[in-house]
Amino acid sequence: MEALAIPEPVMKQALLVVALAAAARAGAPLTVQAQEGVDEAAAAAFDNRMFAGPPGVKAYACFVRRYDANHLAQHPKQKVSAMTLLVSAEDAPEDKATNYSFRLGVAYRHRPGNFDSSGYCNHAIAAESGHEIRFECGVDCEGGGITVALSKDNKSAIARLGRIMVWNRNKPDDDAGEALFAGADDKTFRVDHPALSECAELVTDRKELAALRHK
Repeated sequence: MEALAIPEPVMKQALLVVALAAAARAGAPLTVQAQEGVDEAAAAAFDNRMFAGPPGVKAYACFVRRYDANHLAQHPKQKVSAMTLLVSAEDAPEDKATNYSFRLGVAYRHRPGNFDSSGYCNHAIAAESGHEIRFECGVDCEGGGITVALSKDNKSAIARLGRIMVWNRNKPDDDAGEALFAGADDKTFRVDHPALSECAELVTDRKELAALRHK
């Protein structure tokens, strides 16, 4: 099967994540900032929309979509039956920057199991869609990634993918990883803003889970 081409912005983000991982192994601080050409005020305004205010020390934005039978019947080629997206922002005062990351959970319509992915994000300008501000997020080791924009009413996130590596939640070893490719009905997902607790399944650290539930 011919592999789908990875969009150039996602490829650039994947390379950025590889560099971040190398820096982490070398003991260097991880700092993700807006890409060159992204106005800081515009990036801050996007953060205010994403996190319902300035991120502060740490902030989360949770988005969930569980597709019903009617939707799936209208999109017979859609592989994903449910998607959970958690976007995080954490202040890094020593670097005078804010670090952004994402966690993604998906379930498939024709197979059991829950699959996860995660990585780092930064701000970018989407030239192909009216120069909107969005996050470009990538997975380590050339694992592809997603872009995350917001709907005009800020009630939903628009997640777009070309290819992203996901791992079976019950088999967290490298051999359990597989690629989710953007098919005919799996390119763009509109996921809605529920309570933060709806994203608890993506969090494994107990302290972070407690913080998430008390937001």
